[in-house]
Amino acid sequence: MKSRTIIQIVLGVAIIALCVLLYNSIQKPMRFDNEYTKRRDACAEKLKSIRALEDAYKLTYGKYCGSFDTLFSRLMNEDSMKVVSKVINYDQIPADVDINEVPELEAVKKGYISRKEILVNPIEKLREDGKLPIKDANGYVHQLTDEEILNLRYIPYPKGEKNQFELEAGMIEKSGLLVPVFECKAPLTTLLSDMDHQLVVNKIAEINEVKGRYAGWKVGDMTQAVTDGNFE
Repeated sequence: MKSRTIIQIVLGVAIIALCVLLYNSIQKPMRFDNEYTKRRDACAEKLKSIRALEDAYKLTYGKYCGSFDTLFSRLMNEDSMKVVSKVINYDQIPADVDINEVPELEAVKKGYISRKEILVNPIEKLREDGKLPIKDANGYVHQLTDEEILNLRYIPYPKGEKNQFELEAGMIEKSGLLVPVFECKAPLTTLLSDMDHQLVVNKIAEINEVKGRYAGWKVGDMTQAVTDGNFE
């Protein structure tokens, strides 16, 4: 084989290798961003459900909860949430009155309707109100099962690991009053721990450039009375 032919082959291989390297250098950050977005969304869905549970706990017990064990156990096993039950007193309604045509407040005053407080299970109430939705692999939405609720404590990625969300609760003073607060979060260092280290470092550095921005995903805040998520 002539030396010129050998050189051409070597150059051809080198050009292909360079093209592959160039392609990968472009695709790698894009793949990272796509995976980052997927993990953010999965994290956000769990955080929204945790927030719904915390709101139910506060409504029931007057404060937020800083322990997943206590949060799940009390909400799942106690009939402790007060709700107003409405009872129609049919024997008090005149024959010529259509209860559906009477404003509720007027019906209560006339004794057609009675209201009373009853205790219900918080989790069952949340499900009844459609406040614990989750989408399965086929895209169908259902209310969280007990098993899925118990698994809310775990950060969704990396798969197979059992890293827990960081959960805190307490009280802060606002306008001379004590106000309950909570915070639940997942740091990017945990959520992205199996991804390209340098790209993770770069992403965290980018976030840290914005003063006050948390390098991860969370709901609530231990320094102010808010329950917003930083993904919203």
